[in-house]
Amino acid sequence: MSATQIVGGVGVAVGLALSSVVVDELSGSTVISGFAGTATVLGAALLALPTARASGSGGRRAGLSLAYLAALAGCAISVAAISLGSWPLLLAGLVLVGGGSAGSLAARYSATDLSPKGRSARHLSLVVWASTIGSVAGPNLARPADQVGMRLGMAEKAGPFAFSALAFALALLIILVLLRPDPLKLARGLQDTQETPGPGRNRTIRTAWETLRTTPMARTALIMIAVSHTAMVSVMSMTPVKLHHDGANLDVIGIVISLHIAGMYVLSPVVGWLADKAGKVPVLALGMALLLCAATLAGTAGHRVWQVTAALVLLGLGWSCGLVSGSALVTESVPLSRRPAVQGLSDLLMNVCGATGTIVAGAIVGLLGYGMLGLVVGVMVTLAGLWLASIRRRTPAAPSAG
Repeated sequence: MSATQIVGGVGVAVGLALSSVVVDELSGSTVISGFAGTATVLGAALLALPTARASGSGGRRAGLSLAYLAALAGCAISVAAISLGSWPLLLAGLVLVGGGSAGSLAARYSATDLSPKGRSARHLSLVVWASTIGSVAGPNLARPADQVGMRLGMAEKAGPFAFSALAFALALLIILVLLRPDPLKLARGLQDTQETPGPGRNRTIRTAWETLRTTPMARTALIMIAVSHTAMVSVMSMTPVKLHHDGANLDVIGIVISLHIAGMYVLSPVVGWLADKAGKVPVLALGMALLLCAATLAGTAGHRVWQVTAALVLLGLGWSCGLVSGSALVTESVPLSRRPAVQGLSDLLMNVCGATGTIVAGAIVGLLGYGMLGLVVGVMVTLAGLWLASIRRRTPAAPSAG
């Protein structure tokens, strides 16, 4: 699973660094460029439930294979779109590329299928951390991949998406060959859990909603995950466009995005350990504080690249706190038989919120500027943090597990 996260991380990150810039160049519109991030996040949302449904019926291997196969097809469409100079077709391809993110998100839950009680955050965080190498290196591979692609006769900026296609193909191969035994199937066998295979989409959603209605902590975790992801993708998706307009080249953009992704993943084991030791809710509160600092720095950065970079690192750290702690809290709060459904709904909602955030972010930056985006995101995470604080006051503290 760690090898898949490394390779899949490369595929996601290479396209992530360039998608908004390419759409900006093809469309000539900053507002439309925001739809690049929207398309990818929306694709991850649309594939979340099919991935969860496939996992519920066929195990983690079936769900992850579906996600990475969709990403591979999306990269092929994106290469064709750039060659044709068609930004609508590119956006369509990016929707399927979102399968790579859906796969990476779903993979984190595989680490919790066999986790001992009280250690789910640490185990989950190790799978998240495995994304570090590929995700950090990915944006810096965009320029060499572009040069190789042009030597092979591809259109400018098509090479990175072709490179991503190769990465997703390798991730798919690793899943099919090496993910044995399947962790979810093994966990069910150990707990002697009997489930009806292959629930339909409506049943998956209904099961998840019924579970959330009776599980307050799972609801809280899901909301915090959605807020963290929305804040992160809103600022991150528009940062390459801002830097591009400020005169930064692909190398600078790649370094900034790489440092942002390092913030997302490098310290995730520390976040997981802290969540298991100090509690999931306190780490969620820490995440909101970090996201607020990031939004403030980004909104006041002006043309200072170093300040934008610092903001993106903090943005990644805040996202890590929200995702690792929130995902572990979701997992611990619901029974094994219902986890794939609830986990799938969690990923669906976080990506729908993220997609909405990127649409709004593109409009805000296009009409009012990058500084206003920082203000809006700052207000959002402040309100979420205040709500979380009120939940903490009303909820007795649970003893931490060693």
